[in-house]
Amino acid sequence: QVQLVESGGGLVQAGGSLRLACAASGRTFSNYAMGWFRQAPGKERDFVATISWSGGNTYYADSVKGRFTISRDNAKNTVYLQMNSLKPEDTAVYYCAAAKGWSMNFKFYDYWGQGTQVTVSS
Repeated sequence: QVQLVESGGGLVQAGGSLRLACAASGRTFSNYAMGWFRQAPGKERDFVATISWSGGNTYYADSVKGRFTISRDNAKNTVYLQMNSLKPEDTAVYYCAAAKGWSMNFKFYDYWGQGTQVTVSS
């Protein structure tokens, strides 16, 4: 089992920044690829970003490319999502997740956090 706890969400004006963190406990964090997903009200859960177990590979959704950065610190068992130039359409609940394989498909992720709300006002 891997337990994931997100933090860092909140209310921010358009153009602002937030940094989300996801702390992991349980099984060896560095064995897992990590991903960030988001879900807005009435919409499906969307892929945001993913990072390989070593941190050497990352991939982003086109909607956030160039604005968001995913990173991880395996010594601290934590993955981060730095979000810059935020837009109202980024408003959603953001979830971190862990997977044995590196994937953009939420179905391949085995463990999920409870989510953290990000609200971007215009």
